[in-house]
Amino acid sequence: MGLRFLVVEGNTRHARQAHKASYGLTQGESYAAVLQEIEPASLCDIALPADEGANLPDPSGLQSYDGIVLTGSYLNIYDRTPEILRQIDLMRAAYASRTPVFGSCWGLQVGAVAAGGDVQRNPLGREMVFARRLTPTEAGWGHAMLAGRPAAFDAPAIHLDLVTALPGDCTVLATNAMAGVQAAEIRQDGGVFWGVQYHPEFSLGEMAAILGRRGPTLLEEGFCRSPEDAAAFIADLQALHDDPARFDLAWRYGLDAEILDPARRTREIRNFIEARVKPEKSARGRA
Repeated sequence: MGLRFLVVEGNTRHARQAHKASYGLTQGESYAAVLQEIEPASLCDIALPADEGANLPDPSGLQSYDGIVLTGSYLNIYDRTPEILRQIDLMRAAYASRTPVFGSCWGLQVGAVAAGGDVQRNPLGREMVFARRLTPTEAGWGHAMLAGRPAAFDAPAIHLDLVTALPGDCTVLATNAMAGVQAAEIRQDGGVFWGVQYHPEFSLGEMAAILGRRGPTLLEEGFCRSPEDAAAFIADLQALHDDPARFDLAWRYGLDAEILDPARRTREIRNFIEARVKPEKSARGRA
């Protein structure tokens, strides 16, 4: 019997449609595809808590899943709009269900706020395209989520906000110069959450699609000097996605197998499945 996942899409309908128009899939659909590539027999449902009137599971319903995954989002959690509050409430229910949960970027922020932490805008600005020199903390070195990662590594990333106040029972597992919390384990109401501020689920092709919609941001925030520079960079990312053996492009942008090899790039998700989802499924008598 395959694993059953709930993918919680963090975006509003408009943002989902924009992502699908540029990439062919919503972020939720893309994340589900990553899970099914890792575990081909798995089944994935997608929840849309940003939508008013969405039919969302309660703690009992969440217990029927072997794992829950939270995607990224274009929202800012400190705005506390109804679209956001529904997601925080759903995360609190996920903690109470004691079902293993993993979150990327926005997912980490929701997991932190739902447990009593805080998230604000990063005073250092946006971390764009790649999170560089991610370094495990002392606790991170022995933690199953980062098993197989080297002493320093890069990962796809795009975020302006970051966790600024830790929840009560939180262990920071990785950090870098841009964010003090790049990976963490949070425990709340008997539940355990693993989250990262970066995006191990994003391929370079998906990142290229996102940047294609964010050309003005690349220019306004100084990442590129001209529209032509931005277009060339996006084209290089797509070319490297299509052919990871392009040493010239990998060298140009300082990328190694931690990003170019899909199995290594998605390491945290794979570790979540092996160390949290499968053992918990067995413990619940569903193996």
